[in-house]
Amino acid sequence: MEYGSGGGGGSGSGGDHDSSDPSRRKKRYHRHTAHQIQRLEAMFKECPHPDEKQRMQLSRELGLAPRQIKFWFQNRRTQMKAQHERADNCALRSENDKIRCENIAIREALKNVICPSCGGPPATEDSYFDDQKLRMENAQLKEELDRVSSIAAKYIGRPISQLPPVQPIHISSLDLRMASFDGHGIGVAGPSLDLDLLRGSSSSLPNLPLQPVEISDMDKSLMTDIAANAMEELLRLLQTDEPLWIKSTNDGRDVLNLESYGRIFPRTNTHFKSPNVRIEASRDSGVVIMNGLALVDMFMDSNKWVEIFPTIVSVAKTIEVISSGMLGSHNGSLQLMYEELQVLSPFVPTREFYILRYCRQIDQGLWAIVNVSYDFPQISSQCQSHRLPSGCLIQDMPNGYSKVTWVEHVEVEDKTPIHRLYRDLIHSGLAFGAERWLSTLQRMCERFACLMVSGSATRDLGGVIPSPDGKRSMMKLAQRMVNNFCTSISTSNSHRWTTLSGLNEVGVRVTVHKSSDPGQPNGVVLSAATTFWLPVTPQNVFNFFKDERTRSQWDVLSNGNAVQEVAHIANGSHPGNCISVLRAFNTSQNNMLILQESCIDNSGSLVVYCPVDLPAINVAMSGEDPSYIPLLPSGFTISPDGHPDQGDGASTSSSAHGNIVRSGGSLITVAFQILVSSLPSAKLNLESVTTVNNLIGTTVQQIKAALNCPSS
Repeated sequence: MEYGSGGGGGSGSGGDHDSSDPSRRKKRYHRHTAHQIQRLEAMFKECPHPDEKQRMQLSRELGLAPRQIKFWFQNRRTQMKAQHERADNCALRSENDKIRCENIAIREALKNVICPSCGGPPATEDSYFDDQKLRMENAQLKEELDRVSSIAAKYIGRPISQLPPVQPIHISSLDLRMASFDGHGIGVAGPSLDLDLLRGSSSSLPNLPLQPVEISDMDKSLMTDIAANAMEELLRLLQTDEPLWIKSTNDGRDVLNLESYGRIFPRTNTHFKSPNVRIEASRDSGVVIMNGLALVDMFMDSNKWVEIFPTIVSVAKTIEVISSGMLGSHNGSLQLMYEELQVLSPFVPTREFYILRYCRQIDQGLWAIVNVSYDFPQISSQCQSHRLPSGCLIQDMPNGYSKVTWVEHVEVEDKTPIHRLYRDLIHSGLAFGAERWLSTLQRMCERFACLMVSGSATRDLGGVIPSPDGKRSMMKLAQRMVNNFCTSISTSNSHRWTTLSGLNEVGVRVTVHKSSDPGQPNGVVLSAATTFWLPVTPQNVFNFFKDERTRSQWDVLSNGNAVQEVAHIANGSHPGNCISVLRAFNTSQNNMLILQESCIDNSGSLVVYCPVDLPAINVAMSGEDPSYIPLLPSGFTISPDGHPDQGDGASTSSSAHGNIVRSGGSLITVAFQILVSSLPSAKLNLESVTTVNNLIGTTVQQIKAALNCPSS
């Protein structure tokens, strides 16, 4: 077949050689004359699609073969189409640039908008939440003033004179005495603290503080290089013992030798310039009941990442997939992600990271996943933590198990002092270290294994959970309850906590938010939490909360009534990892049950519970979808305090997996949630805030009394 050279410049050969002859398969070309091109162009303007008769006429007129005429018109139409597409693209690009410039101009103009009434910036939210922000900022400023005053008093040797009292300003628009909403509000009549935890939701994902970032091809190339170098460093950290890692003489944990690390991986400078920079480095390994491919799949999916680490990861979002990896596997996959890591207490701020997550298959059944911070100039100054190459090595084992070796390596700049209760725990590396990640992974993998088991692993009275589907539905409901609870006490950027009053020099922290989850009742939810220390081992505190026989000693809302466990689902090898359905005796609310999940591992434990009405429990137990059952959980988190055992009442305790964990005491966070009103526009009830404050204070005092601890 012979082709023309296309366009207006040339055409195919007019030769009629024998194409079957291999020696003459090479095509011959010649350029059309100016007269031929002029005639073809004139014809193209009149008729871009000439028929066979017109092509034959042009062939005779110009002395060209009909096939040459045919191919010239085909090429000319293709050329014209390409020209039109280029013109359209240029027009669209110009319009896009114009819109982008207008957008930038509008943003700049909005920065300078002034309210004509007050001269300040315009309001962006309703007045209720503006007032709440002002109150929270006022409380934070007062705390800062008190702290600075106490420090200054130490230096000058006498108390700082207090500022003259500021007269409160009456704001008539802030209605703090919200009227009753037919039982939807919290009735507070007298000191009996007879509160019902009304149904609601606080599980909506927080508004991510993600800032739009533009990623160029040069950025992607740089990200690829950074990820590859980080992977090489991680593999050395994972597979090398001495001189990089040395065993601690206190607890046998791996400790990074910073001097050896600096020699092997020299760095020109640190990420932070402040002298208050700390290095946290830890390594741990263990066996988990999940195969390597399943683990890799969960780790490379930001939603599954939050699901498997709900107590550690409060927010995770994939910003962009730089490389999707090899076809059908995550080998070579590279993602830019944002995540916030938390300790379950309102006293510990979350750690924010923009990270590159890179996965590589090292060998058959051997995977490595590395996380390393990636700095954007416009937002890097906001992050107080910088992740050096961290991650895990996953080795497949027989029977569906995997051996996981985990490394955490972080630079932290303490711009604000760490709360005194958590100072030792965080400095020890236990709060965000490898041991906590691995312990949580082991516990959650056991939970997923129990969820997938078709056989019944339940213990109940009268067969209230009739089928494996019912068991799985109950486990999903309980997991959503735990996730909801962890979100409610998160210090993510979407939660602004403020201190109400002193409680053992600590104070109760509260936050308010609107709940609008699909399938959940809308309304205003008040969350309140505090953390306190007890000279009792975490295991003993967990046993105290877990035992239904001692529940009346701390559960203020039970009014002293005993409870009975009517259903029990084991979701782990440790007997403390289970889901329970509890029923209260001698109560007027016979149609209300308590759903409770308890979790324990090396890093700490949780006891989370929530009142659920009988029809909703029946829906879950029958195996139906529990996604729309409303939950508003409360509960406790228990963690070691980071002190070594000093013989002051605490003692060495056995952990969930048989390891010995030494702790001088326990840090207990107690948290409650209350649906203030089912109306999203309702104002906050000041009496509700006072009541929940008293509720937490009474609960703390009863816990201390039951465990024979001093009240102060």
